[in-house]
Amino acid sequence: VQLQAYGGGLVQAGGSLRLSCAASGRTFSSYSMGWFRRAPGKEREFVAAIGWSGFSIYYADSVKGRFTISRDNAKNTVYLQMNSLKPEDTAVYFCASCGTSYVLCKLDQTRYANWGQGTQVTVSS
Repeated sequence: VQLQAYGGGLVQAGGSLRLSCAASGRTFSSYSMGWFRRAPGKEREFVAAIGWSGFSIYYADSVKGRFTISRDNAKNTVYLQMNSLKPEDTAVYFCASCGTSYVLCKLDQTRYANWGQGTQVTVSS
């Protein structure tokens, strides 16, 4: 499966961005999806995950209440709405698809088989 993430950019603190991740190559609606990020000088970390039907959703504590993950299976796309952005949200954001259908991969990066190329989000103070 190929994943294409886009929607990043430069935004002031307190602003919003919406990331999108378009998938192709297999049955999108059968796989849970996740968003991860890697800040400068840090390891890649979990941001949010969503089950294949969209009913199961998980967030990192650092983004809970500010970010919203969603998906549109008809469009083979997963989204990450980011509100109240902070400078510490600055990172390259990656989308990923779980390696096994009908399994919730949640925050375990090793369970994700396919990764997008990443999109840069920069939040200025």
